[in-house]
Amino acid sequence: MKGSCIIGQSGGPTAVINASLYGAVKAAMESGQITRVLGARHGIKGVLNDDLIDLNKEDAEQIELLPFTPSSALGSCRYKLKDPDSNSAEFEKLLEIFKKYDVRYFFYIGGNDSMDTCEKVSRYMDKAGYECRVVGIPKTIDNDLAGTDHCPGYGSAAKFIAVSMMEIYKDCRVYDKRTITIVEIMGRNAGWLTASAALASKFGDGPDLIYLPETDFDLSAFLDRAVAEYEKQGGLLVAVSEGVHNAKGQLIVEESLETGDGFVDAFGHVQLGGVASLLASKLQKRTDAKVRAIELSLLQRCAAHNASLTDITEAQNAGAAAVKAALDGFTGKMIGLERCVNAEGGYASRTIMIDLSSCANAERTVPQEWITDGGITDEFIDYVLPLIQGSPERPIENGLPKFTKFRNIKAQI
Repeated sequence: MKGSCIIGQSGGPTAVINASLYGAVKAAMESGQITRVLGARHGIKGVLNDDLIDLNKEDAEQIELLPFTPSSALGSCRYKLKDPDSNSAEFEKLLEIFKKYDVRYFFYIGGNDSMDTCEKVSRYMDKAGYECRVVGIPKTIDNDLAGTDHCPGYGSAAKFIAVSMMEIYKDCRVYDKRTITIVEIMGRNAGWLTASAALASKFGDGPDLIYLPETDFDLSAFLDRAVAEYEKQGGLLVAVSEGVHNAKGQLIVEESLETGDGFVDAFGHVQLGGVASLLASKLQKRTDAKVRAIELSLLQRCAAHNASLTDITEAQNAGAAAVKAALDGFTGKMIGLERCVNAEGGYASRTIMIDLSSCANAERTVPQEWITDGGITDEFIDYVLPLIQGSPERPIENGLPKFTKFRNIKAQI
């Protein structure tokens, strides 16, 4: 089937989301069946707004820089389509755009909500009788997509966190004055990222305590244990997920606000800060330590300088596999990664296809058996270690990385 394709990116960016874009763009341009490769500016909103760029007209050098460029080169969005069975207006607009540019292939790079978008687009096009093959390409630093062993973007973020925790540990031990440092890591419902801090403890120096959102967090018990560990060791480093909650499912920050025991500013006003700031404030009152709260924030998803070569390679493979699947006639699928063993008995992975209906909006969390009281088991270490391996040779100019800069040439009929 000949026709154009649209590729879009959605949700929070990662250090390797553009590697997936590269894999898909190269495979599409070399296919012989896809006549034109269009990029949607800011995800599905770009399709709805007819904000498409012609990737065939971009400089080849800029395309080649994609695997080493963080964030989303096409721009992203957080936009949830309504269900086409109850409200078809947006989908009628999508069909109009698809027909305008003779789009027969649609690829969307993203996480849970993005796969929901893919599933709805695929379902509507099928119902409308318009042949368009829709394949999702997985992306999320949270590693919470169902159906895949792991997700492109996670390995690089996990590596950044592990390295950062090792470096923070060294800094915490510089002065003779004892310190407590609380590091807040992304992950509202799934603790895969926070768990990766255990790599620092396993292979160097890292956090003394690690807390994930998969288990209930008892604030009072934490404070008692943290103070005891601090007194015992003469210092303390803690990794905590932003999503830790109490037994009622209430975020710890919200619990403190409800009890009137939240963080208070100089004017006595309660502030809704991050969990690291809250825990640091409470420990400051109970110890003589120098206390710091650190939020790694956006660095977790844009630190391409510390990206895993394994992650870049797998992200690129996922993008290429999505195009191959569509060219082979598949639609309504997401590409996943399956762990396997190479000829030398070491780690390897292969791409698989997963029904979009089974992974859209589903969430995969860290297995309970990998979590201990304030720590992580070696089973998790065995799982994550292969994903952070390798460092790519990056294009450098004047001592700084070279990133893709598209000219964003608007698509014409």
